[in-house]
Amino acid sequence: MSVRHPRQLLASAALLVGAGLALTACGPDNADSAGGTPAPAPTTAAGPTTGAPAAGAPTTAAASRPAAQTPPAASPSGGTRSDGGGAGTAAAHPCDITNLSIHVTARSGAPHQWVIEVRNTGADACSLSSSPGVDLGNATSRDRSRNIKPVLASGTARFPVSAGRSAYAVIDLDPSGATTGTAPGIDELNVLADQDGTDMPLANTQNFPLTSGVHVLNPRLGLYRAGLAEAVTSMTTAGK
Repeated sequence: MSVRHPRQLLASAALLVGAGLALTACGPDNADSAGGTPAPAPTTAAGPTTGAPAAGAPTTAAASRPAAQTPPAASPSGGTRSDGGGAGTAAAHPCDITNLSIHVTARSGAPHQWVIEVRNTGADACSLSSSPGVDLGNATSRDRSRNIKPVLASGTARFPVSAGRSAYAVIDLDPSGATTGTAPGIDELNVLADQDGTDMPLANTQNFPLTSGVHVLNPRLGLYRAGLAEAVTSMTTAGK
């Protein structure tokens, strides 16, 4: 039997180790140590991209739909009137006496109360003072300084009147119903439709005769209102 030299044995062992390492290096890169199937590569959540999508990339439904729009906040509305003119517009244009008709009549069922109706005969809305200018006197007297003025209901806002509509005010000549101690000789009710504006001077006052035998004591006058019932209610608050 032949005996190998120790150097030859060492050389052979080195060759075997080198061959094993070469075989290991040629194996699959992503094989796990246990020889199982390759582990999947880790994934991360993709953030939004700013560039254009790659050619052929599918478009998602979220990307194709426009962003939801937030409705604008409701603006405060202007409060326009049904006649086409806002209350503010009407208040800015005092009524012209040439576009007004004034009527004074006794209120049915209330002998001490009289109704003042001011109708807007013009084509546009306009405004009147909060109540008409009213005093009571004698038609034949030249001295108007002693004419009686009624106690007014509180209120200063101008009253808008639509075209073709009327404003009503009610005066109670004798709220107490007294028959004695009343002012003598009163037979006329004088009305200035707008007592505030410079556009309607005292010369535009109109005079209306009262029925004979009327009693006048501490009269009260309400504010202009759109209806007779509301005008009566306003009159009852005068002096309170």
